[in-house]
Amino acid sequence: MSANSADPTDRSDVAREVVVNVALEVVLVKAGRTKIRYPAELLHDDGTRVTVRAPWAGEGVRDFGFVRFEPGDVFVERYWRDRWYAVKEVRDGAGTVKGWYCDITRPATVSATPSGTELVVEDLDLDLWRSADGSAVLRLDEDEFAASGLARTDPEAASAAVAALDELEALAREGGFEALLG
Repeated sequence: MSANSADPTDRSDVAREVVVNVALEVVLVKAGRTKIRYPAELLHDDGTRVTVRAPWAGEGVRDFGFVRFEPGDVFVERYWRDRWYAVKEVRDGAGTVKGWYCDITRPATVSATPSGTELVVEDLDLDLWRSADGSAVLRLDEDEFAASGLARTDPEAASAAVAALDELEALAREGGFEALLG
């Protein structure tokens, strides 16, 4: 072997490495701008639902009053290409479930980019929280949704968003929520 033999002459090894080490980033868009972008581990993609795991991507602690997101928390996030929401299971650093934070979003898209793979969702302001024991089911940010003007600018999307929130709330209160997680 020559001194330069560490340089690959067979480029298929490089291509295989890129395929194996595809980076997945979750991109949350709000009002046409990227709100947050963070790396995640792809757990499952069946063509309809994509499941990823990611550590808390915010800085420091975010206290909502009903739950605190903090460093060490881990999110298992489920996105659908055919549904208007995402369901995020939140666990603390020890693995105890805190609950589920549900974002009302347009259906997710997954696409290859030069730097890897992006899972993109557009946040439509409405959210739902379900505590770990199911005792608390909270509709969130309805005032932000009303102020967004979506009902005026895209009435079909606004209607789909409200229907998705209603569906999630019914599942969280009346049973069937766990079926989303399976």
